[in-house]
Amino acid sequence: MWNQSLQDTVSYIRERDDFLVVSHVQPDGDAISSTVAVGWLLDKLGKSFVMINEGPVPSRLHFLWRSSDIVTLAEGVEPETKYRNVICVDCADYSRVGKTTAWFADDAELLNIDHHPTNDGFGLVNLLKFDAAATAEILYELIGHFGISLDEDVANAIYTGILTDTGGFRYSNTSPFVMAIASRLLEAGAKGQELAENLLERMSLGQMLMIQRGLARLSFSEDKRIGWLWVTNEDLEETGASNEDLEGLVNYPRNIEGVEVGILFKENGTKSVKVSLRSAGTVNVAALAQQFGGGGTFALQAAG
Repeated sequence: MWNQSLQDTVSYIRERDDFLVVSHVQPDGDAISSTVAVGWLLDKLGKSFVMINEGPVPSRLHFLWRSSDIVTLAEGVEPETKYRNVICVDCADYSRVGKTTAWFADDAELLNIDHHPTNDGFGLVNLLKFDAAATAEILYELIGHFGISLDEDVANAIYTGILTDTGGFRYSNTSPFVMAIASRLLEAGAKGQELAENLLERMSLGQMLMIQRGLARLSFSEDKRIGWLWVTNEDLEETGASNEDLEGLVNYPRNIEGVEVGILFKENGTKSVKVSLRSAGTVNVAALAQQFGGGGTFALQAAG
């Protein structure tokens, strides 16, 4: 089944041109690195393409190959044309593409590349590997099937996606296969130490201030197995922080000894709260989030 999916994906890309490449709303390291990795592949194949996201590229990912070319709807850009060939990467379900659907043709045929277990196979062609640590891991295999040699640009992109989605090779999804890929990426020119420093160690002032505010509200269930914290729109305004400064905040309660689930509640507008869940490994938070329409993150609407 996996080999057939790879062959179908190769055929989809080889037989078409003029692609739209999109990842999920509020993109993280795997989403943006997967976007540029697909763009890099299409560029090597001589294909025309546009990369797009509903939101902006996090500043810490601006070093990635042609990340500045990713169109963001936050800039108010309107489509000059609509695309029939759409490649969705790292989208746990179709809704995660957000408002970029305005760029899809009515008869769009989607290639869906993802690693989230909640993905229901919404594409015409689906390249899904639920035990992959990151979508970037899947793209490493896909590029290999095209017989194209890796260079430093794509090695850095794929390494970034894997590094961020494995928590610096610390999470349970860090398999021997992941480590073997990381080794090959380093051989291809990925700047492992530099990427780890920039993506895992260094933080903005806004991020530190949001950690300070979030931890001041840290609370626990009676049995101390669930920990949570919350932040507001006012917190972001007063600290000058952005949504990307919240990345990793949910891990603080999860990392406490004895806590099995960490939760971050983030005010999202006036009548919505974004809920992010992280598990220490014993609880399937993706299954829980799926009941609310998410794959590890979901939104709750206030009544009235």
